[in-house]
Amino acid sequence: MSEPTQEEVISIVSSVFEIKSVNQNLDVLQFEIEREGFKPKFVKLAQSLESKNLVGRLEKFEDRVFLFVGRFHPPRLRRAWIPRILFAATIAVVMIDGYYRTLETNSIVMIGDPLEMAGLYTVSLIGILGIHELGHIIASKWHKIKTSWPYFIPGIPIIGFIPTFGALIMSRSFTINRDILFDIGISGPIAGLIVAVVVSIYGAYLSPVIPESQAQQLISQSQLFEIHESVIMKTTEVLAGKYIIGTEIVYSPVLLAAWFGFLITFLNLLPAWQLDGGHIARATLGRKWHKITTYAGIGILAILGFWFMALFVLSFSMRSPDVRPLDDISPLSSKRKKLFVLVIGLAVVCAPLPFSILP
Repeated sequence: MSEPTQEEVISIVSSVFEIKSVNQNLDVLQFEIEREGFKPKFVKLAQSLESKNLVGRLEKFEDRVFLFVGRFHPPRLRRAWIPRILFAATIAVVMIDGYYRTLETNSIVMIGDPLEMAGLYTVSLIGILGIHELGHIIASKWHKIKTSWPYFIPGIPIIGFIPTFGALIMSRSFTINRDILFDIGISGPIAGLIVAVVVSIYGAYLSPVIPESQAQQLISQSQLFEIHESVIMKTTEVLAGKYIIGTEIVYSPVLLAAWFGFLITFLNLLPAWQLDGGHIARATLGRKWHKITTYAGIGILAILGFWFMALFVLSFSMRSPDVRPLDDISPLSSKRKKLFVLVIGLAVVCAPLPFSILP
């Protein structure tokens, strides 16, 4: 594809905006455009420019709005077999994890065939992660943002307790404005959370209960481990009729998959760095407050005992603190600002609490 000439770039911009002035600074063209109603127009222009390997960015100086247009080199497409191999590896690791977890649970109380339970565990956990990423992909497609296929990351079964470190997609397009950044950020956790709730209800149904005295004895013998439950996890157990005074629930692998799903949702909704919640906070609060919420999120992780995750976020937030949309001067829509409160609420109810919420 031949590179557009300066005249062609001016023609593209003038077809969308009323241009007040044009200046050239090295390889960048600077346009002064109208101050009102530019937000929807810029979305159309940015998509048009990207198709020609050009990128536009809006800046505001005093009362004047400027558009800067320059060239960019599209990222190279990664090999298509990489996400497929990672997906297969993650399924294998989760299956192994589920098989041995079922054997361990069966040694306490019989819950089912290890291979069958491992299959249910794998479908549940991969389903939560997959739908989470599908939510991002659908929102990206809606806003005409190109993305990669999901990259599933296998974890360490049994010994490491974490069978998968989740999944991610990579954007191959620029984020145009705060509305789009918000929508893509919130879509994944909401989609994954819906599936996690369904899985938790079914998982609670499959999970047996044992006397509290027996549970304490098994815990002291390291045959059973206490899990910090979230508000939403405990609620689903109550709804499934598994909360009985004097007893403890023994997590089936499916219920454990739901626990992982709620944990991943909580971590993603933290308003920190480039986590989904970080993108939402960046879109809602802007760069300055996003930096503050990032440190707050790191503090929350440390308080809850997720030291590795806290150090991970701290390290990478110093290198690439946030995602800046091309139009960072248009405010987030009011309806999305209201949804930000919902995001904080969901993070709270999905957080694994270091104490019991019921006697």
